Amino acid sequence: MIPVILSGGSGTRLWPVSRKTHPKQFWPLVSDLSLLQMTCQRLQGYAGIQPPIVVCNSEHRFFVAHQLEEMGQQDAAILLEPVGRNTAPAIAVAALHARRNGNDPVMLVLPSDHLISDPDSFYRSLEEAEGLSAEGYLVTFGVVPNRVETGYGYIKAGSKLSEDMDACSIDRFVEKPALAEATSFVESGAYYWNSGMFMFRASRFLDELERFSPDIFSGAKAAYDGSTRDLDFIRLDEAPFAGIPGNSVDYAVMEHTDKGVVVPLDAGWSDVGSWSSLWELGEKDGFGNVTRGDVLALDSENCYLHSDGRLLAVIGVHDLVVVDTPDVVMIAQRDFSQRVGELVSELDDVQRQETDVHTIVHRPWGCFQGIDRDERYRVKRISVRPGARLSLQMHHHRAEHWIVVKGTARVTCGDKTFLLSENESTYIPVGEKHCLENPGIVPLDLIEIQSGSYLGEDDIVRFEDLYGRET
Repeated sequence: MIPVILSGGSGTRLWPVSRKTHPKQFWPLVSDLSLLQMTCQRLQGYAGIQPPIVVCNSEHRFFVAHQLEEMGQQDAAILLEPVGRNTAPAIAVAALHARRNGNDPVMLVLPSDHLISDPDSFYRSLEEAEGLSAEGYLVTFGVVPNRVETGYGYIKAGSKLSEDMDACSIDRFVEKPALAEATSFVESGAYYWNSGMFMFRASRFLDELERFSPDIFSGAKAAYDGSTRDLDFIRLDEAPFAGIPGNSVDYAVMEHTDKGVVVPLDAGWSDVGSWSSLWELGEKDGFGNVTRGDVLALDSENCYLHSDGRLLAVIGVHDLVVVDTPDVVMIAQRDFSQRVGELVSELDDVQRQETDVHTIVHRPWGCFQGIDRDERYRVKRISVRPGARLSLQMHHHRAEHWIVVKGTARVTCGDKTFLLSENESTYIPVGEKHCLENPGIVPLDLIEIQSGSYLGEDDIVRFEDLYGRET
């Protein structure tokens, strides 16, 4: 079995932590591991599982590669989407990759940002689904609902395939229902939440996709056939992929095929789709509060309180979500947290950068954080991972001062290369080729002071880059 992990979402309902350049699947929201890493860890407990295929946005490729490496998944295949086209095209290119050597594996399709609190029950559902997939069925996993929920799609189960199995035929799919309808669904016992997880043979899925959505199939095949290698990544051909009509696997295949079945899943599933879901999942104090980071709560109850740095203090509040990041404070009634996506849409309409980037910007070599800025200067804190190296580059409009505060830096400036230790500094003139490297075994931290007439991130000319970037 080959897992296919879909990692293209933006997680807007978990803003301001989740942003377009660093969405929720790469954040450690419920443990020390990110949601993507928790998905990988969960898979490692299932016998016979192969290294995964991960389909992700090109902009997130280094997040994926680094986090997979930390989980010992260096053999994973990472397919890069030039644009998002929903789940059907993403699964199609993964299936084509799985079949590239004439193999025809069973594929387990999983979003990268879901949680399962009972892995043993999860594995039992996988075992039943694996047998069905081997027989040519297309399996979707239906979550046994434990409450009325209008934010999920539903699957109505038909008759059981056999008396000794839990799997059922699929009667119909229902999009997010109104409250009264959702209540009747849950009370009937005949409906499951649509988990967005699937299992099927690669060839069976491709055959059904070509039958019911030939435009998606042909576009995905052209994009995969035209793909190129870029370091450890597989770049899909942009033109044919961009021309694929975006569609979900439910609409493209599952609602039409006569081979679809639903396997019940009762394993503590959550899509981590809102701040209120994180409150439900979190470990609560004696007053029902869930806290992450530096938080002090007095006479407060049933709140989700999250700080990414400075002290967050609350007094006498109830049923709130308070999320404090270095550049945004978001406060909402817990019952309204599903509407955070609406807030993000309004911010997008006025082109606020806070929906896109954090003050901490991650790069394949480490990260940097803006500390202070004005018209003609900018101050950054830069952290470089052990053994990592920035590109050999130059700037037309700014000079830079570097001050090492931790570790050792190897600096190239013009035709000179030298080492800087803690509390030492150097100056990079305007127009001078330069490079920064961490030759040590501990992170390199330094303060960079930029000064000049233009300080934009696009004032950079790269001459050599380990990561294949041109700008």
